[in-house]
Amino acid sequence: MPSTQPVNLVKDELSSVAVARAHARKAEVAAMLRLAGGLAIIGNKVVVDAELDHLPSAQRLVSAVHTLYGSIPALHTMRNSTRSSDHYLLRVTHAENLARQTGLIDHRGRPISGMPPWIIRGTRDEVEAAWRGAILATGRLSLTGHRQGLTVSSPGPEAALALVGLARRLGVTAQRREDRGRDCIVVRGDDAVTTLLAQIGAPQTSTQWSNRRHHHRLASQTGTGRSPTFESANTRRAAAAAAESTARVQRAMHILGDTAPEHLKEVAALRLANPGLTLTELGGRAQPPMTKDTVAGRIRRLLNLADRTAARAGIPDTGASTFGILPG
Repeated sequence: MPSTQPVNLVKDELSSVAVARAHARKAEVAAMLRLAGGLAIIGNKVVVDAELDHLPSAQRLVSAVHTLYGSIPALHTMRNSTRSSDHYLLRVTHAENLARQTGLIDHRGRPISGMPPWIIRGTRDEVEAAWRGAILATGRLSLTGHRQGLTVSSPGPEAALALVGLARRLGVTAQRREDRGRDCIVVRGDDAVTTLLAQIGAPQTSTQWSNRRHHHRLASQTGTGRSPTFESANTRRAAAAAAESTARVQRAMHILGDTAPEHLKEVAALRLANPGLTLTELGGRAQPPMTKDTVAGRIRRLLNLADRTAARAGIPDTGASTFGILPG
């Protein structure tokens, strides 16, 4: 699969996300201009440029800059025989106010290298919007090689470290690294990538990423001598574990009923409605999405609570559901 295909999938989805709050839209714009943009002085006037590799993303940025800030950007298509696809240059002249409001310069007109403080301490939807803008600006997904996972290019370490911190606020582990002398933010684990994508407005790409990674692992293991029988055994064990978990959760809800805490009821409902899904996939379907560890922890707490309740009442606990000894 070409490495650009998942990039187009995620950018297509993210560029169509509807955002109600103006502050969240501004966070997305600020991140896009910070990561894909630059400042110049032309004819004693501040000019803001942003170069993107995805037309719907560029059009989204043009619309947002005009709607939110009243500026009228020009959008140019840049064709280059050395590139596999066109790039798009957004340019705003007379852009001093835009640069100041989006955190590219301070009140004295001096360039700022990091992300705006109001995003760093912003609300959750502003944090999600900033990451959405970062991916639209310079993000790329890759299934193979040393860039496997999600990578976002940054103009410097300050913006990269800021995005690492913002990812942490979303429950996702990201790291700052250097790639060919340029700062990058990388999200490597499958659970982290699927969780982040689901949270920022790309649930379809999140699900497809999870499925593609699963199929890719199977293909690569088979191609390197791993036995298909071994994989089949793993699949059977995973299915058996999911079935056991579902049976225990069902028994737990029978024991606890309405006394179960709301957040544990929610994860129980997810497990019972989707008995064949992995914990990662369950987390992607939660609202808001949860990590695999969060889902596992809540199921574990639900079962422990039910088992303690059953012991006090002198009735079979959740483990009895897996041995067929529950009373009819």
